[in-house]
This record gives sequence, structure tokens and C-alpha cells, in this order.
Amino acid sequence: MTPLCSALTRFDRQVVVPLPDIRGREQILAVHAKKVPLHDSVDLHTLARGTPGFSGADLANLVNEAALFADRRNKEKVDQSDFEDAKDKIYMVPERRSMVMQEDEKRATAYHEAGHAIVAESLPFTDPVHKVTIMPRGRALGLTWQLPERDRISMYKDQMLSQISILYGGRIAEDLYVGRISTGASNDFERATAIAREMVTRFGMSDKMGAMVYAENEGEVFLGRSVTRSQHISEKTQQEVDAEVRRILDEQYAVAYKILDENRDKMETMCKALMEWETIDRDQVREIMDGKQPSPPKDYSANVRKDDGGDAGGETAPADETPAAPPAAPVPVTEVVPTQQTAETSSADKA
Repeated sequence: MTPLCSALTRFDRQVVVPLPDIRGREQILAVHAKKVPLHDSVDLHTLARGTPGFSGADLANLVNEAALFADRRNKEKVDQSDFEDAKDKIYMVPERRSMVMQEDEKRATAYHEAGHAIVAESLPFTDPVHKVTIMPRGRALGLTWQLPERDRISMYKDQMLSQISILYGGRIAEDLYVGRISTGASNDFERATAIAREMVTRFGMSDKMGAMVYAENEGEVFLGRSVTRSQHISEKTQQEVDAEVRRILDEQYAVAYKILDENRDKMETMCKALMEWETIDRDQVREIMDGKQPSPPKDYSANVRKDDGGDAGGETAPADETPAAPPAAPVPVTEVVPTQQTAETSSADKA
């Protein structure tokens, strides 16, 4: 140690530990998974892909929750289905198996989610569909879950356009196959409009408006003050911005409509599978997109203990169980919520 360092009484250093990337999450999961008996079906890489924004503590909690699911189901080892249910619980809330859905509403939800999934699988520059379910969770009646194949740093124009089309897939499916439209797509519209407006006003992705920022500065409400805004563009320019946003939305709506209209057989197959099994995974989605009939869900009954007489598929959770705290950055999902909502929540129907 140099004389200068010896003279210092203390060192002030800030060490910033970022959240782990996909490789780091897989390695952290491998460390915590050593504490529990794992079934051969467990794929830590897939789990790492589906947990962006998880810290080391979140991943440890994921393993613990999966072990609890396996124990309640009287299993010998923790399998992939336990990890999937644990991840869903941490991101959202446990399944509402007690909720009774009418047959027509259940079918409409199946078409809605199938619309999201088929558009996502048909377009380029999109994340693969990992799971589609019509099992109610919280206020949501169903969801379509996409998993990124790698950690995303930037979003590109073609990716954002495809995302808008995916968001429109649910409403278009209702219109084409149910013949009635519901309030379940309200948040889809909000998100699609927000993406298109950001493309025009912030990211310079409009040829007509050019590479210029048109967004307004908005301040947060603080100590009773109202939101302040600084208008930097004229009324005429604002009308041009709105027209360009409308053009992007209309074009991507037409893209999604064409896909769903041309894939009626796949829509019917996926809706039938969802009505029968309520949840389909990546392998089943791939089979449907290849024009095949989906195989039955994976059977984990061999993993259930035979000496205890427990219910192979049952699950008894403690009465006072509360959902785990969600991580900082959940993956994108699309959901359908009930049409009966209060005025305060009618526009918040997607996760």
C-alpha cells in the first residue's frame, strides 16, 4: 500500500450491480436449483428467457415457489409445469380455478388469444409464442405469452410495426370469428396507439414527419400542482402527426386482418385446443402453425408419489397465501379481461 493510501481513513466507492442477463439468470437458477430435486423436463434456459428483470433474489424465490407447487401436488421432483406455474404466480396472481365462465365467453376469449398468437407466429421480427391460456388470473380472462430469445437492448421499426399488428389480432379475431366485439381489446388499442405515436413523435420513424422530436414535455403532479405541458409544435403540425399515427395503425390493422382471414383453419384448431385444454404450450402452438393437430399436454403423472394416495393433479394452497411481489420488468403479454368492469378499471384490461 502506498503512503498516500495509508493516510486515507476510508474509501468511498459505489459498486453498481446490474440485473443479470439471460446467461447470468440461467447460471443463478442452476445454483438455486441444486437445492431441490429436479425432473428431467426442467429447462433452465427457457426459464431464464422468461424471467427478464429478475434479480438473484427473484430467481431464488422462483425456485422456492416451484418447490412449493411440487410439494402441494405430491410430486417426487420439481418439473417444468411447477416452474411455469411459479413464474406465472410471481408475475401475476394464481389461477382462478373457481371462476365459472359461460361457454360463449370462454369461446370468445379463446378466439381472442388465438388471434394474438397466430399473428405473432406469422409475422417476422417477433418473439416466439411460449404459451396461450384462457385460464382466468386476477381480472384477466386469458393471455398470450411471448418469450424473447435473447435480451433486447433496442427496438427496431419493423419489430414495433409487428407488435402493433399482434395487439390488433385479438379484436380482429372477435370480429371475424365471434361476430361481436367486446371491451377486452381496450388496452390493446392503448398500447398500439402509444407505440405508433412514439414512432412518429420520438423515434423519427415516419418518412413524412422526418427525424424530429414532436413529443411534448410533461411534468409530474407534485404538491398539488397540475401537470404542466410545453407545446413545441403548431396545431397544423399536430394534425399531421395524428394523421401519420392513424396511417400506421390502419396499415398494421390491415396486415393482421389479412393474416387471420387467410388462416381460418389454424384459428379453429387453436380455439378447439384452448377450449379442451385451456392452456397450450410452445410445442402445441408450433404444431398448429405447421397445419397439424396439436398433441395432448405433457403428462407429469409419473412424477406423483404412489405411496401417499394424493391427488395427482390436485393442489391445496394455504388459505392465507398471498402472491409474491412482482419483479421490476415483466415480459410482454396480452390479456383479455371481463366486460363487467368499474369505470376506474375499464381501460386497464391487459397486463
